[in-house]
Amino acid sequence: MKIGFGGLGRMGGRMAANLVRAGHEVTVWNRSAGSRDAFLAAHSASGAAHPRELAESSAVVFTMLANDDAARAVYLGPEGLIESAGAKLLVEMGTISPDLVRDLARGAQAAGKSFVDAPVSGATQAAENADLLVMAGCTQAEHPELEQLFAAMGRKTIWLGQSGSGAVLKLAVNMLIHGLNQTVSEALTLAGKAGISEPDAFDVIENSAAAAPMLKYRRALYLDEAEQDVSFTVELAEKDLRLALGLASNLDVAMPQTQTTLDVLKAARDKGYGQRDMASILAFMKGQQR
Repeated sequence: MKIGFGGLGRMGGRMAANLVRAGHEVTVWNRSAGSRDAFLAAHSASGAAHPRELAESSAVVFTMLANDDAARAVYLGPEGLIESAGAKLLVEMGTISPDLVRDLARGAQAAGKSFVDAPVSGATQAAENADLLVMAGCTQAEHPELEQLFAAMGRKTIWLGQSGSGAVLKLAVNMLIHGLNQTVSEALTLAGKAGISEPDAFDVIENSAAAAPMLKYRRALYLDEAEQDVSFTVELAEKDLRLALGLASNLDVAMPQTQTTLDVLKAARDKGYGQRDMASILAFMKGQQR
């Protein structure tokens, strides 16, 4: 199948590579041409100069974009996906707001296309191994062609049936992840202050009732963050929680713990941690010792 993929960042590049490995005819686009050219040098794929060209050469276009502003530009801009010829099915797999999902779905429908929110859970290693969880804001029957495409990038797809549901649940999942990141950082800081080594403390946490899969695959980031590749930045975590709290405000839902986690992320970003991995909150918390 002719597939377009826009957004070749830490996650998108790995996901697009898995589509190539699955035997699809893939065309890629990225806002910075350097990432696109590096992908083309490493994989058997074609390149597009802008989103419109990406859509014109594809039956389905996937995007993995950083935030609402990027998604608006790629989908609604003058060279955007919605007004382009070609692909009739557009799928965003990043974390964007439910409000923007509704806007893009309406715009796509008016242009005779379909837009699906299908964000993923899993970090860069999961993207590399095609081990992502896909949260699809549609039914399987609506877009049966997506089943094999999602399977090339992930281990499981949950079909949520309603547009925007994927975006909502991605925010809910990321709230838990970022809250756990904060709590683990505090727990390790407390243990260290009491004279317990971080590896020993992490061993206990990882084997306790509080264990979660993210602790295992992020162990090296917590214990030696400076020597690891960035997986998910503090700024992206802050963006996620801002979106989650915005949705909560619209729905009149109180989320005091998430607000506290956001406050810490903002403080860390103000101290220069914005582009560091979210595991750097451990280092930030150590600096907050009283």
